[in-house]
Amino acid sequence: MKTPKQYTRFIKDEAKRLGFLDCGIAKAVFLEKEAPRLEAWLGNNFHGEMRYMENHFDKRLDPRLLVEGAKSVISLSYNYFPEMTQREDSYHISKYAYGQDYHQVIKEKLKELLFSIQESIGEVNGRAFVDSAPVLERAWAEKAGLGWNGKHSLLIQKQQGSFFFLAELIIDLELEYDPPFTTDHCGDCTRCIDACPTEAILPNSTVDASKCISYFTIELKDHIPNEFKNTFDDWMFGCDICQDVCPWNRFSKPHSEAKFQPQKELLEMTKKEWEEITEDTFQKVFKKSAVKRTKFSGLTRNIEFLKS
Repeated sequence: MKTPKQYTRFIKDEAKRLGFLDCGIAKAVFLEKEAPRLEAWLGNNFHGEMRYMENHFDKRLDPRLLVEGAKSVISLSYNYFPEMTQREDSYHISKYAYGQDYHQVIKEKLKELLFSIQESIGEVNGRAFVDSAPVLERAWAEKAGLGWNGKHSLLIQKQQGSFFFLAELIIDLELEYDPPFTTDHCGDCTRCIDACPTEAILPNSTVDASKCISYFTIELKDHIPNEFKNTFDDWMFGCDICQDVCPWNRFSKPHSEAKFQPQKELLEMTKKEWEEITEDTFQKVFKKSAVKRTKFSGLTRNIEFLKS
């Protein structure tokens, strides 16, 4: 392999072999259009207590500050839509957290992809990112042609909907670049805006994260404001409302990742059982899960808020 075209074909074939849903590539440049949007979003305090969002402003907009000599941003998607969901008479967790923590699962696949690139192409420097560094993943995925940003701010693909993770490899290798996705297929639909019980999705398609159920149940460490009582629709960790009502998600297909399969108890537990959960049960049900991020104390706080 000696040409960017051959390198690109190899990388996309490897991504498919590793189970990624899709792979698109964009040139590593400064995200000029996103700069004022990010500045305005932060200026409006839509990030709430997530002060880390204020850090590394320049790095969020320029991948060349994250990887020296970066030439390409490889964007990848990975399906997490489950075959089975929790029973109706239960407190709910977001589908992305049903199985093992996606950060670890996908990071391992990215490392393997980078190793394959280095082994087959030669000396290539790069870094892998899975929702854990200052990378505007949805902007890069759109730029790489993977889909468009819906009104709920999540990336949507026509054939898959939006129940997938995004991840990136930033490398110092020149590749063939995909055309950006420029068509918004949401049209006049406002189902996600109308369905959000806390009115976190604004009419201009901006998400005020400081009002989002996911923010309250995962990111916020203080008490949940009383003004949001009876607005969580039984979500105790994360929230899928805006995705569940999206017409494009009728095309979602169940994933085939064994590590994303939920513990049996997770699907079967009733509200009463959640209200009586012990730390031992928490550790068993959420072994290696992203739910551990909120800890036992955080989950029980959320449950108390829902039932009181």
